[in-house]
Amino acid sequence: MKQPSDPTAHRPLPRALVALTGFIALVEMVLWMGDSGIFFDPSLRLRVMGAGAFWSPLVHGAEPLYAAQPMTMFVSHALLHGGFLHMAMNMAILLAMGRFVADRYTAAAILPIFLAGAIAGGAVYGLITNVPIPMVGASGAVFAFLGVWIVWDWRRHVAAGISPQSVLVRVAVLAGLNVAAWIALDGMLAWEAHLGGFLAGLLCGSILENRARDAAIRANAAERARRLRPDE
Repeated sequence: MKQPSDPTAHRPLPRALVALTGFIALVEMVLWMGDSGIFFDPSLRLRVMGAGAFWSPLVHGAEPLYAAQPMTMFVSHALLHGGFLHMAMNMAILLAMGRFVADRYTAAAILPIFLAGAIAGGAVYGLITNVPIPMVGASGAVFAFLGVWIVWDWRRHVAAGISPQSVLVRVAVLAGLNVAAWIALDGMLAWEAHLGGFLAGLLCGSILENRARDAAIRANAAERARRLRPDE
């Protein structure tokens, strides 16, 4: 677990987080320029979606465009979005949650959590659905970061002897927002990807918190041994 030496000091965003969000934003910018006819042509987004979106029929045996597509789509779909607003919403949450993860567990945890959420989100979506509609967006990965945050919050409450009921309320609110969005969007919300990403985040958060706990125990034991050691 990483503890900042001065919580009040300005700390730049982790490079891994800036690189990840910047690349996703760049991809959307290129696709937007294609939509606008500035570069390439308006068919660019459709062609990229065909190759990089998550297509659940491929999980069920459909013929891919290229041999690696059934594997690469588990990650590539999280780098694509349906438009600027879709991308901006996901990146805003990712920046906030990525900062939290970096401060708590170091920046090295950012990319593994993102990949775990994207892959798990695609897996759950592919297992539950079998419709020829492309699924894109980093929301599964974003929900993985939310899952990590929930685990941290739960452990924090328990360690302080406080009821974690408020944490369950936050989970219920997240679920409620998904239901509301699913209704508002006439079912065009990949809640399955959100669920898969969230479950992956709970697992990642548990692993990271266990490591942080073990590191703290070892550090405390070493400090006690140092204090008990007789002066030479």
